[in-house]
Amino acid sequence: MPGFVIHIAVAQEYLKKHNKSFSVEFILGSIEPDFTDNKSETHYGKSSSSTNLKKYLSKNKICTDFERGYFLHLITDYLFYNHYLDKFEKPQIYYDYDFTNKAIVEKYNLFLPDKTKNKIHFENGTPKILTLQLAYKIIDEISDLDIENIEKEVLSNSPKWNYYNNSLYI
Repeated sequence: MPGFVIHIAVAQEYLKKHNKSFSVEFILGSIEPDFTDNKSETHYGKSSSSTNLKKYLSKNKICTDFERGYFLHLITDYLFYNHYLDKFEKPQIYYDYDFTNKAIVEKYNLFLPDKTKNKIHFENGTPKILTLQLAYKIIDEISDLDIENIEKEVLSNSPKWNYYNNSLYI
C-alpha cells in the first residue's frame, strides 16, 4: 500500500485539480481502508496489493465525499501495485515512506488528520524502491484521474481496470 502521506497527497491534489472544495471527509475516506489489521476486508481482495474495484462497487455506492475518498484510495492502491511498482519488498517500502514523507508533505502542503499523527514517520535516508520522483509521478498522475469515469469503466468491465487480464493501462 502507498503510505498515508501519498494517499493524502493524491486526495488533496485530486480536489485541487477537479475544482472541488477542500473536504476533510474526502481526506479521511482516502486513508480509511488502511486503519485495520484485515486489509483484505477493506480492500475487497486478498490484500491491499490485490484490490478488487468491481467487488467494492458491487457492495457500495459512491455518493459522499468520504466514499469518493475511499474509492480513490482503492484506485491508488490498485495502480500502485499493478502499474507503477515493478518490485515490492517488505519492509523496505515502509522505510522508503519514512524517507519520503517530509518532502511530500512540504511539496504539497498537506493537511495531516489527527488520526495519522502516530502513523506517519519522518526519517533521514535514501529510499531504495520508492524514489521521490516516482512518488511525485504517482501523486500527479492518479490525482488527474476522474473517479466517476473510473466507476463507469469498472462497472462496464473495461479491460483497463481488469488486472487479471494483464491489460492494465491508464
